Amino acid sequence: MPGRSTSSSGSTGFISFSGVESALSSLKNFQSCISSGMDTAYSVALGLVETQTEVSSEYSMDKAMVEFAMMDRELNHYLKAVQSTINHVKEERPEEIPDLKLLVEEKFSALQNKNSDADFQNNEKFTQFKQQLKELKKQYKYPGMGLLASMMVFKQTERLTAQKELMKI
Repeated sequence: MPGRSTSSSGSTGFISFSGVESALSSLKNFQSCISSGMDTAYSVALGLVETQTEVSSEYSMDKAMVEFAMMDRELNHYLKAVQSTINHVKEERPEEIPDLKLLVEEKFSALQNKNSDADFQNNEKFTQFKQQLKELKKQYKYPGMGLLASMMVFKQTERLTAQKELMKI
């Protein structure tokens, strides 16, 4: 059986997770794609506010940000479910290989069942988007520091957030 090895003495084998861990690494790289999508939606929303385009178009960008935040949450839950399953199996070293797919699905479902709209309050890009958009709307109603300065403040905040994330790794 792939991933399982037994010696001639009949001792229990092991499960190799190198393929799974490689796939997890690839999935983690996809998080940057979600982040880029959120950046793009933010830029489009800025343009809509700047040109004072209809509210329905702005609503579409808000909806896009929600979709990206949902993808981010779902991907994070899946990564946690897989990593948790791997760690559990490594610690337990079961006699027989468990159904890893089923274990991951159960953990993933449990995480997904805990979802709520409040989760978006924990997504930094989403909350920054909502806050910046609100501030920009005020500025266009009551001109203050201007769009360029607002964009610079947002980009600086974004860089600091990225630096904090890198420090966690």
